[in-house]
Amino acid sequence: MSTQPENTPGENKVGGGKKTASHTTNVSTHLVKKAAPRAVQEAFSTRGLIIWLTAVLLYTMAVTGRTSFGVASVEAIEQYHIDATRLAVFASLQLGAYSLSQIPVGLMVDKFGPRKLLIAGALVMGVGQVTLAFGSSYPVALFARVLVGMGDATAFSSLMRLIPAWIPMRLAPMLSQLSGALGQFGQFLSAVPFLALLHATSWTTAFFSLGAMGLLLALMAAVLIQDSPASKETSKEIREPEQQPKLSLTSTLRGVLTNPTCWHGFFVHWTGLGTLVAFTMLWGVPIMTIGMGQSSGYAGVALTLATAATVVAGPFVGILSSRMGRKRWIATVSGSSITIACWILLFLPSDPRGATFGLTFAIIMGAMAPVSNLAFDSVREQVDRSILATGTGLANMGGWTAGIIIAQTTGLVLSWAAPDEDYAWADFRLAAIAAVAVWICGVIGIVATRPRTSARSARRISALRRQKISAAS
Repeated sequence: MSTQPENTPGENKVGGGKKTASHTTNVSTHLVKKAAPRAVQEAFSTRGLIIWLTAVLLYTMAVTGRTSFGVASVEAIEQYHIDATRLAVFASLQLGAYSLSQIPVGLMVDKFGPRKLLIAGALVMGVGQVTLAFGSSYPVALFARVLVGMGDATAFSSLMRLIPAWIPMRLAPMLSQLSGALGQFGQFLSAVPFLALLHATSWTTAFFSLGAMGLLLALMAAVLIQDSPASKETSKEIREPEQQPKLSLTSTLRGVLTNPTCWHGFFVHWTGLGTLVAFTMLWGVPIMTIGMGQSSGYAGVALTLATAATVVAGPFVGILSSRMGRKRWIATVSGSSITIACWILLFLPSDPRGATFGLTFAIIMGAMAPVSNLAFDSVREQVDRSILATGTGLANMGGWTAGIIIAQTTGLVLSWAAPDEDYAWADFRLAAIAAVAVWICGVIGIVATRPRTSARSARRISALRRQKISAAS
């Protein structure tokens, strides 16, 4: 029991009055600062819109750098005098660096903030592209793609960390999907303008241009990005340990690696994105040009249509995400099932499909791709904010890990089936089995880690949703 006497009018002398006023001021300031983040969730500010658009632009250019080597894979075979197996090493190393960097990047985003990581990532990607532009040997080119993968790893996790800080919670699912969809516009930039520049000029000019763009984007991030809505006057207070305690590295890793939601996100991303990654990052252009006998212009159109379909479908998947809640995994399994069915139909006949079927396949595959981003909605809603970026990083590893396995396995099968490097449609048909096997593994992982809600909890969640809908209307 406290023995401190209450302040009465007679006892409230000058010294006590100053103490009381100071205490009141501190409490009021503390409440204002604690309420500030909540106020941000109620309104979408112009500043928040600018920061979100800037982060999306950096993510878009990261996707451009990520997919630039895939559209240049045929030229890379001639540039470095390599076979399919060694070509696949490019994608495996780059995606491996990207995937393995996710958790370290997430830890750094949680510790240092997304702004610093976006700047560092753009710089590393720029250096990687410039190294690739001037490197003439196979080992140097591999090292350059590793740098690109490491720099690329910072973009999406940082973007996902900025959304809950600047975007109203009611818009977060849709904006998350829209961010991922708009970022895929980078595939168009690599498939059309970059590929045209590569054919019109040279390998060095094309990749040096991407490197210069990375340096410019680093400067843009430094000027326009801000981690949170906190002003300079309150930033020190918000960073105080008692208000936002920082977890140790071990605690953060333990919290993420033992969290079933993070692993569920990993397999959702694996299942929804793996086939698309392998297709757009490496094998799409060879399949369409060497296997199907189409032109490089046709391949560029197909990748562009896939990107456009992803952009259009993204917001609709965001609406679906906000409605499905813990049952989002059903949408991922359904959407990815459509993709894998079309994949099987593409390679089923002994003769290559026609141009129309190839374009239709690209559109369907692009339209189904946003279901992979449902992984991040679950992580954002169910994982503590202090480990959010790290949890997002683990989830984001899924699709890229699956893509690495598909890409590398495809290269091994092609090299085994055609050791003379004279690849035919039958060789691509045999290699296509890898994507189906990896997808099946992902579905098993989703089902095994799916969220399980008791009947009582389900009724409570349903009642809360009805209250939110009523309040919004």
